[in-house]
Amino acid sequence: MSDYDSVSADVEHEEEIPEDHPRYQDLLTRHRIENGIEAGITHLQGMHAEGRGSAFDYLLGEETIPSADDAERAAAAHLLLAERPVLSINGNVAALVPGEMAALADATGAALEVNLFNRTPERIEAIAEHLQDHGADDVKGLEADARIPNLDHKRAKVDADGIYAADVVLVPLEDGDRAEALDEMGKTEIVIDLNPLSRSPQVADVPIVDNIIRAVPNITDHARELADADEAGLREIIEAFDRDRALEAAEKRIRSGDL
Repeated sequence: MSDYDSVSADVEHEEEIPEDHPRYQDLLTRHRIENGIEAGITHLQGMHAEGRGSAFDYLLGEETIPSADDAERAAAAHLLLAERPVLSINGNVAALVPGEMAALADATGAALEVNLFNRTPERIEAIAEHLQDHGADDVKGLEADARIPNLDHKRAKVDADGIYAADVVLVPLEDGDRAEALDEMGKTEIVIDLNPLSRSPQVADVPIVDNIIRAVPNITDHARELADADEAGLREIIEAFDRDRALEAAEKRIRSGDL
């Protein structure tokens, strides 16, 4: 048995997972989701969702493909140009990339807002505290004093001065029906999803087919690089991005992936 064979996803600290392990990112995400469940941040259903995403990431080669990087650069340009950008946070996002989302908010001036399908006051508060522990200054989502039209479940509940008023929303690991509802509200949507055929990336203005643990830091890096760009330069990046071509490239990569 090799040292790699003895590595379990059930480790106490993620530092115990060797970074040169061939399935490092998969083990890392599973570990973070498990910890999130124990901390009351992530719902058990989040583990099933992570498993589906892991299969697609495996076919992508567990790397950021060029079309995804282009999308991440366009996403950064959208967030920098926005008047009221908001980054939506669900349980899996909070478990997987809390500090990274705080860093992206800082780099773009975006607000963070917790939004959950399995919503309870305890989970909302736990996630808000978790984000603050990882560098977030202010977290929205506790007020829930507005509703997204045409949605019956609890993900319709949003802050009036947050997602409801946003012009650009980053909605990683999003439910398809809420993505469609946000699209109907006329918002510019940036979606991170490993399945290019899912409803969420299909309706997104900027579909990012990438693992969230790679995508969010990449968007932040692009935002910092573009921090001094003028409006014309940012709009040029946005106009050059072809969402349909990005989705086609991701699907082609997944269909041709080696098992």
